[in-house]
Amino acid sequence: MVQEAVSSENLAPAPDISHIVIEDDTPVDNFRSEKQQRLLTEVLYTSWNHPTGSERFIVAANVGVFYSIGLPPLVPDVFLSLDVTMPDDWREKKNRTYFTWEFGKAPDVVIEIVSNREGNELGSKLQDYARMAVGYYAVFDPLQLLGNEILRTYQLAVRHYVEMDTSWLAEVGLGLTLWEGVFEGKQDIWLRWCDIDGNVLPTGAERAQAAEQRALIAEERAQTAEQRAEQLAAQLRALGIDPDQLPN
Repeated sequence: MVQEAVSSENLAPAPDISHIVIEDDTPVDNFRSEKQQRLLTEVLYTSWNHPTGSERFIVAANVGVFYSIGLPPLVPDVFLSLDVTMPDDWREKKNRTYFTWEFGKAPDVVIEIVSNREGNELGSKLQDYARMAVGYYAVFDPLQLLGNEILRTYQLAVRHYVEMDTSWLAEVGLGLTLWEGVFEGKQDIWLRWCDIDGNVLPTGAERAQAAEQRALIAEERAQTAEQRAEQLAAQLRALGIDPDQLPN
């Protein structure tokens, strides 16, 4: 039986968003947060192999997530949403931010970066993201303003979050890990995406540097092999043997 197409007359009308403010140009609060957000977003576009089988995703920083016409948006420091595609025409208002009714789902992961004690990351935001039905919620507290834990991860259990004893987000196929190193010239403890074995996903710059190092090693090995061949040929000539006449 051929399934009949759904008539446009039966579709619910799109919500009126003409009155909604989707951009207020509020700046990022500090340099560290800006770098940390970029580290978490850029990596997925350059280095993630999509082990969950989802080749479509959006990862963004400081973009409003609207989940109800009557409620203000939540603006995560970073969010990841699987099985969605960035709209082709983002000049349209409905495509310039994350309306859950347009994408058909809430984000799968939200990460908040604590820079002061006013963000209420372990209070109202914990409740709000659960109400939005975000699958995983992570709080990165590099300055330990909220306690001794630098990283807390939570998984949604029906209507509330349960704190996890691991940072592996199984349903997403990604993990979060603390990494001490240099990013864009700054030595610090950074939050990084990782695979199930704890290996961090490299940035584009790290991938390029690794490729350059591999090429350098290959070149050095080739030069060493050539030098050894020349030395062997010289030894054969000293014995009165023409190396060019030897069988291959």
